Amino acid sequence: MFPSISPAQEIGLAVLFVAALVWVLGLGHMLWDSRFHQPEPGAHGGLPAIPSQRVASAHPMESVELTEAEEQAFAGLIRTIPRH
Repeated sequence: MFPSISPAQEIGLAVLFVAALVWVLGLGHMLWDSRFHQPEPGAHGGLPAIPSQRVASAHPMESVELTEAEEQAFAGLIRTIPRH
């Protein structure tokens, strides 16, 4: 094919070209499918890896009783947060 490169390099170039072609065709196929495939309403149930929120009373380790001084300090801290 090319007189200046060895046959092994020609084979490597052909393999690289075929791999790039397969990648481009696969990417095009994936994008084409995602463009026209619309998920059914209600089919998405959320992320399975993130557990749903629970109320604070669900487990005793999830709530902490604060003293009056701690509540006042927390309220003061909240007042220092700028509102946008």
